[in-house]
Amino acid sequence: MIPTELKRELQNRIAAAVTPREAAVDVMKELQAHYGWLTDEAVGEAAGFLGLSTVQVEELATFYEMIYRRPVGRHVIHVCDSISCWAMGGESLLEKIGGTLGIETGGITADGLFTLLPCCCLGNCGQAPTLMIGETIYGKVTVERVAEILEQKRRDS
Repeated sequence: MIPTELKRELQNRIAAAVTPREAAVDVMKELQAHYGWLTDEAVGEAAGFLGLSTVQVEELATFYEMIYRRPVGRHVIHVCDSISCWAMGGESLLEKIGGTLGIETGGITADGLFTLLPCCCLGNCGQAPTLMIGETIYGKVTVERVAEILEQKRRDS
């Protein structure tokens, strides 16, 4: 169930958009923040708010890699696997994080705190390799720095 306050916020965002479809990503992100991931129920709710079919919302949701159609941990770690980050050691970074957390790519830690996902580009090529946890981007990340970053996120949780 969506709280009244969130309903109002979504309606305001849609009203401010040129077309309801323009607000679709914002609506999905807000519903994802509310539920923890974009559930089937949330897809239906988004469709209702936007005046779109559930199939249209599903198409949009599966296009954007930061819209999660399955459960994720509290902190989603995106490791950039663009050519720039790959060339600067991004693949080693992904392996190190997975090994440190004891999860495979796409997995969730046993405590539900982290999910590890590769992503095609974080737009931070000059600071490669890059990762993002939540909305925070980390550049020039070394395998040695991974433990420090993860520990800080654990403390912040």
